[in-house]
Amino acid sequence: MSATRSSKVAERVAPKGTEPQPPKKKHDEDDGPDFATLLRAWIESHRASLLDSLRRLGKQPIGSFFTCMVMAVALSLPMGLSLLLKNVERLGGSWQRAAQISLYLQLEATPSEGQALREQIKAMPGVADAEYIGREQALEEFQQQSGLGEALKELPENPLPGVVLVTPKEVDKPTLEALRQRLSELPKVQQAQLDLVWVERLAAILKLGDRFVFGLTVLLVSALLLVIGNTIRLHIENRRTEIEVIKLVGGTDSYVRRPFLYMGALYGFGAGVLSWGVLAFGLDWLNDAVVGLAGLYGSDFALAGVPVADGLSLLLGAVLLGYIGAWIAVARHLRELAPK
Repeated sequence: MSATRSSKVAERVAPKGTEPQPPKKKHDEDDGPDFATLLRAWIESHRASLLDSLRRLGKQPIGSFFTCMVMAVALSLPMGLSLLLKNVERLGGSWQRAAQISLYLQLEATPSEGQALREQIKAMPGVADAEYIGREQALEEFQQQSGLGEALKELPENPLPGVVLVTPKEVDKPTLEALRQRLSELPKVQQAQLDLVWVERLAAILKLGDRFVFGLTVLLVSALLLVIGNTIRLHIENRRTEIEVIKLVGGTDSYVRRPFLYMGALYGFGAGVLSWGVLAFGLDWLNDAVVGLAGLYGSDFALAGVPVADGLSLLLGAVLLGYIGAWIAVARHLRELAPK
């Protein structure tokens, strides 16, 4: 009876065309915030840490500048030496010309045969260029360079053969030897000479320079990590009480670590900018003397500046070094930051 009466009351209260709905369950309020809210909180936390790091560095402008300057000098040394080695490679000029193959022709070879041989060699694979020097031209050049002009005039005939100078496309010793062997078998060729001593010496010097720069880079990077670590350690000591309070109220290690990581990255960014400027100024200052010296030898050689790609790599590397140095310093002292 009571059930029938309750159903009639429900039908009278419910609007027409609808059926009574079961009572809605309350949503669980412990689902937590959505992704957008978490993302905004994460961005805001990082922004606050970055601004805090900038503010603390701005309070000590002189100390921050000298720290960045020390890092910049350490970064400039290996980068500057690397750029100088690249300029030395360019000063070494055309490696192809340094590794020319000299083909001494037979004495009875005529100039027309020499020119035809030059065209044949120039069309061969692995050859960049070929130049024919006739017997008369060779004699004139030898008279000018040797200082024996009067003595050579007394000779009954020209003893020098025609020469074809072959410039290879690639400077690779096995490839050059194979090319020399192939050229020596051509008709009218009496001897094929290849002198790689100068090229091998320059390659050895540059290889030694590369190893020296690599070793110096490893040492200076280690020094940079120590500088960053010591600087961040001092900041940690200055904020020890604050950090202990943060950890006491539930602050996580990542929250404590974040401002110091930004501080290390900012130190690295400043050092990278200063280092780029030091290198650009130093190369420009040195270039005046280099241009003057090259002009005395009839050369238009000049030092190349800091390429944009190398400058950006230097800047990125400096930021990463600052970040890594700060991470190491904080990780080392994080266990000591627990509240006592």
